[in-house]
Amino acid sequence: MIRRCPFCERDSIVGHGRRRKQAHDEHHDWIWIHRGRCVRCGMTFTFLPLFSLPYTHYSLLARSHALQRRFTEHCSWEKALPRLKDPDRLPDPSTVRRWSSGLDCFQPALSFLSRTVTRITHWLTRGHQLVDQATPLSWISPTLEVLWPLRL
Repeated sequence: MIRRCPFCERDSIVGHGRRRKQAHDEHHDWIWIHRGRCVRCGMTFTFLPLFSLPYTHYSLLARSHALQRRFTEHCSWEKALPRLKDPDRLPDPSTVRRWSSGLDCFQPALSFLSRTVTRITHWLTRGHQLVDQATPLSWISPTLEVLWPLRL
């Protein structure tokens, strides 16, 4: 769990319990996720694992498995469903189709891009030095290539 609050920028986040979240895939149905609360500003935070996106019921593992079957095995949307621990929780084919929307798009989700640029600008103005001064922002291109298709 991180301790630095992104709002007041102090090391003041303490544990605030945990809760269950759906993260359906081959290995999970529900997962426990930790929560934290900043004692200075009162904000509450949820610390999600990397394989589980906010407000989603299926993990990135299930999503990537379905998309892999669709595009490499050339399955129909109905047959490209992911393998899940609970076979009664299969997503609708239209849901799997929606997961793929934007994969061939050249534009990232604007809200994600806006938040990313805002955070990078804030980070740079606080005086942090880039690791590789010879090629500024060389780390952002590979990161965005991975995140754009996920529509974060």
